[in-house]
Amino acid sequence: MNRGKTIIVKETKISLLPKDDDYFISITDMIRAKDGDFFIADWLRNRNTVEFLGIWESINNPNFNYGEFAIIKSQAGLNNYKISVKEWVEKTNAIGIKSTTGRYGGTYAHPDIAFEFGMWISPEFKIYLIKEFARLKAEEQERLSSGWNLQRTLAKINYRIHTDAIKEHLIPSAVSDKQKSITYANEADLLNVALFGKTAAEFHAENPEAKGNIRDEATLEQLVVLSNLESINALLIHDGLTQAERLEKLNKVAIEQLKSLLTHKSIKKLSQNN
Repeated sequence: MNRGKTIIVKETKISLLPKDDDYFISITDMIRAKDGDFFIADWLRNRNTVEFLGIWESINNPNFNYGEFAIIKSQAGLNNYKISVKEWVEKTNAIGIKSTTGRYGGTYAHPDIAFEFGMWISPEFKIYLIKEFARLKAEEQERLSSGWNLQRTLAKINYRIHTDAIKEHLIPSAVSDKQKSITYANEADLLNVALFGKTAAEFHAENPEAKGNIRDEATLEQLVVLSNLESINALLIHDGLTQAERLEKLNKVAIEQLKSLLTHKSIKKLSQNN
């Protein structure tokens, strides 16, 4: 997810802030769609708002400060009551809403909270906000799926190169078809063990209800590494290494590549650019 991504709701441009695998929505931007003077502090001082935020935090935040929340709740709605987002977060350890500074400064909220805030703009605005945000998420999921299918296809192409190397270097011409299939299965499991730590049979024994095989359950990162391992294994076969030697080398490669992909999130960035 990239900073600077926006959605348009009722001709109002609303910024999105990446947060884990989701986005926080700018409620600062949302205010521009409201007629008349209206401030986040007006919304935050309302008793119904405080109760909603407290319930949301109690469900999603194990570190929520219930003691401070009780004090704030007892004062909410009073004429002299006033609290800022910064104070709310500092006092209650809230995670559902946050204020940021800099280029993307403003107040951002979890979609659940932003949708609730949208109701204060207008019921119509809230509905369009939900629809537009859902459209964005659907498009991202489609790009992610396209990236997954691309890597799955790449893995299949590399598998053909891999099996050709097996046929040329590991399978004598006189062996039976049954023996060939056993050899192929062993080599496929060589990659399975190197990457997943288990054979196909072990996977099915552990997951008897699984509809597909171990590779069908692979993550996008694992599929990228799998396609690389198939090419590398083909080269190692050409070089005459034994299965044991190749397993050790392939396992080290798998560990290094998965650490790199998961640390730098390069696959997620690749998926978004597809």
